[in-house]
Amino acid sequence: MKLEYEVVPLHTKHRFTIARAGHTERYAVWVRLSEEDGPSGWGEADPSPYYGETADTVRAALEGCRRVLEVARDPFALQEIEAACLADLGGAASARAAIISALYDLMGKRLGAPVHRLLGLDPSRAPWTSFTIGIDESEVVRQKVREAVVDEFPILKVKVGTDLDEEILSIVREEAPDVRLRVDANTVWNPKQAVSRIEALESFELEFVEQPVAAHDIDGLRFVRERSPVPIIADESCVRATDIPRLVGAVDGINIKLAKCGGISEALRMIHTARSHSLSVMLGCMVETSLGIAAAAQLAPLVDYADLDGAALLADDPFSGISIARGRVHLSAEPGLGVFRR
Repeated sequence: MKLEYEVVPLHTKHRFTIARAGHTERYAVWVRLSEEDGPSGWGEADPSPYYGETADTVRAALEGCRRVLEVARDPFALQEIEAACLADLGGAASARAAIISALYDLMGKRLGAPVHRLLGLDPSRAPWTSFTIGIDESEVVRQKVREAVVDEFPILKVKVGTDLDEEILSIVREEAPDVRLRVDANTVWNPKQAVSRIEALESFELEFVEQPVAAHDIDGLRFVRERSPVPIIADESCVRATDIPRLVGAVDGINIKLAKCGGISEALRMIHTARSHSLSVMLGCMVETSLGIAAAAQLAPLVDYADLDGAALLADDPFSGISIARGRVHLSAEPGLGVFRR
């Protein structure tokens, strides 16, 4: 297979701010695996500096894996290719995710079937997705919520972790009184702060709180969960399947992201591991195009919660084929991931 890739800037409609950082531009890396006289498989790497990745580290990882990919002749030899690439990819999870997505896309195109059908999944069983409201000035928050209401999102996930939390949530409830609300603190509270802040925000009728304390602080998560009136979901604390057993009793559920865990194969392992420990499962994303979202969305019928709004946050999405209408992710019936570059 021939490996090609392209680094591209992604621009958000509004500045996207969480408690520890903000941006209007991110870089993605589009990966293409092609066969001579055959179809091409596409995947997207969405590197996060929080996990030590940049577009440059993704490119380096892809070059390290080029030899394995270019001698491979069968995209269905997924286990063999993945194992061979692991040593070269190291911790480059988003690069691995892009390669695995491209292989699944290629397999689906070879067989003339969408990836979710290859996995035996029914797309109508996918949960509604939330739309994320980042931290911002009051009037900007109001504008974001109104846009989400116009698009009929039934669930909003609000970034918290500043002195503006109650003001922002008050605006959200004023503009969208009937939506389900989730909040995400992105690791910024200590355990005692988290308990206090959750109690203060409980009146806004929260569905759950995501990652209230530092990623490494499993005891802190347990402390918060034992005192929280709402469920606690681990995101930054749960990167791969091997992280899940230590979280049992400390959280109520986990958030899986392909760019964080390393792709569809590892995400499936995480889902099954979480289920074996009676944990709920959320499927999330970074700021991504529809190419990245489509790869994650293939697994949506297996999870309880979805936060697949990454492409909806963009000023311009260069891919089509997957859509969100009234909070529902609609997967394409086209082969592979079912997306096309505009």
